[in-house]
Amino acid sequence: MTFNEELTLKVEYIESVLDKFVPEEEGYAKTVIEAMNYSLKAGGKRLRPLLMFEAYRLFGGEEDVIEPFMAAIEMIHTYSLIHDDLPCMDDDEYRRGRKTTHTVYGEGMAVLAGDGLLNYAFETACKAFDKLNVLQGNEYNAKTIGRAISILAGKSGIYGMIGGQCADIEAENLPADQVTEERLLYIHEHKTAALIQNALMVGAVLAGANEIDLAKIERVGYNIGLAFQIQDDILDVTSTLEQLGKPVGSDEKNGKTTYVSINGLNKSKADVEALSEEAVNILKNMGDGNEFLEELVIYLVDRTK
Repeated sequence: MTFNEELTLKVEYIESVLDKFVPEEEGYAKTVIEAMNYSLKAGGKRLRPLLMFEAYRLFGGEEDVIEPFMAAIEMIHTYSLIHDDLPCMDDDEYRRGRKTTHTVYGEGMAVLAGDGLLNYAFETACKAFDKLNVLQGNEYNAKTIGRAISILAGKSGIYGMIGGQCADIEAENLPADQVTEERLLYIHEHKTAALIQNALMVGAVLAGANEIDLAKIERVGYNIGLAFQIQDDILDVTSTLEQLGKPVGSDEKNGKTTYVSINGLNKSKADVEALSEEAVNILKNMGDGNEFLEELVIYLVDRTK
């Protein structure tokens, strides 16, 4: 089986996991739930639940206790995209090849849909506790699941993704010479890499990884996240709406300083490759080995959308 064939099967599996946990569109809250599901079911790479699942496998995880967390992290990622697209943020009309949530449901309902997904993500993650009775005799326990939820919350919050978003918004109002590479790396580490670290660390914790390996997988997440964001900046310059599924050139339109605008296209491409290579080298010496995960990191370097 080729990498692309395996990737397709794994994404189909993730879609089936999401289907297990999406809320029913009914009652007086039906409209906001429709908006939540519209966004969640819009497709995409499903990178974060995929990384979570592969990290779980890397350390020998086999049970389906990982599934509520896979759904939860995609809900958190999707809520962040809904809010990113709002007129008060990036003001984008397209996401994943179709109209953004606020252009379909209105700004107020889009805000509620994002809020709903964030809260429902933790409702969903807590369903892992329901599996404790089934998993008696294994190493899963309430403390392990609690720690995974703590990582899920921490890397998504003010010391993670939201903190990075805060720094990003403030950077947009600064003169270009004040948006230093140090500030930009903080933004990328927290806004983008933190959620990828989140995925890998939750998968590792639930599979029983030790503290040394947990620190290593956190470093892998940093490298992947930074490389992914730099590649996103590159694609905003080099891609098209048809390829990317969202408007290109938005960073320049918004006067936004990016890794590419500071370092240039060639260095940015070289840095993506170097970061990915280091991540792969770390992975080669961890857990039970996971060739697909290593190939996935390399795949991210060459992605076109």
